[in-house]
Amino acid sequence: MEALDNNPELLQSEYWARVKSRQGWRERFFPWSGSASSEAGRFFLGDGVRAVVRRFGPIEIAYFGYAFPLSPIGMGTEARKIISAAVEEIRVAQRWFNRNHIFSRWDVPWSEDRWDDKTALDSGIRPSGIRVQPPDTVIVDLSAIELKKKTRYNVGLAEKRGVVVSGAAEDDLSRWYEIYLQTAVRDQIGIHRLEYYQTIFSQAREMKDLGKPAPDLKFYVARHERDLLGGIIVAHWRGRATYLYGASSNVKRNLMASYLLQWRAMNEAREAGCDTYDLFGIPPTDDPNHPMHGLYRFKTGFGGTIVHRPGCFDLNRHRIAATAFHGAERIRQWYHHSFRKRGRA
Repeated sequence: MEALDNNPELLQSEYWARVKSRQGWRERFFPWSGSASSEAGRFFLGDGVRAVVRRFGPIEIAYFGYAFPLSPIGMGTEARKIISAAVEEIRVAQRWFNRNHIFSRWDVPWSEDRWDDKTALDSGIRPSGIRVQPPDTVIVDLSAIELKKKTRYNVGLAEKRGVVVSGAAEDDLSRWYEIYLQTAVRDQIGIHRLEYYQTIFSQAREMKDLGKPAPDLKFYVARHERDLLGGIIVAHWRGRATYLYGASSNVKRNLMASYLLQWRAMNEAREAGCDTYDLFGIPPTDDPNHPMHGLYRFKTGFGGTIVHRPGCFDLNRHRIAATAFHGAERIRQWYHHSFRKRGRA
């Protein structure tokens, strides 16, 4: 299994699978299958693919998070071949799941220019209709960070007005979580319980103690005088830095602490040898009417390349049961992302 942890995708690491296992999922690893190994071994990084599996009552589903990152050969291969090879690997993996397994979900890590909808549909997968990981993001080249004028001004403003960014200890998570709750209410987003974020750190520490690969987790907080203004958690993994979680207080928002936090994290990631910094999630377009338009402008202000991924696709094994599950998912998503938000407006 450890060979797969050369995989640059954090969601394909044993570490991440173990974090999910604390939430009721279990890990499955599948070496490249005999029927497609010649293609999969060339097209994709790693020695196989990792899924996490979960039961919901009598049924079971699997999630292949950012599975099948492209190798240099895969990057130059037409979409039809790489999509077909990836779906075949999922199809082979499904044979090892139990009889109550109803579908497998794949979050595609490639950009849309490597994708072909017709090939995807012909291969048997269908759009999930929901989002697990953000399909749109900004990835900053750390060798050539080019802040936009407004962002550069806000970083300087935070410094000038006395905002101090420093590394934090795990013991600071409880205080950070208090302002994360403020962020969740203000931005109307869903978050985990505190224990989840504690697990993020404890699992990395446990794996390193066992001599297993784990990301280097960076926890930064911003303070002004006695006030905690915000904090972010960033993972360094295989030359990539990924911004995972961030919180900002309702007080002193005019001090622009969030800009200084990201700027500090990017510079330390570069010093640590990371090549890129993934800001991990923006709205799909620069639409002023989008409820998260401010997030779009904030993250794109750090320069970088906007990346659009195809999103989630499902390979059904039991069509009727999968259709019922998908319907329940859509109702749940509508409730949490539309109905509840409308009620708070």
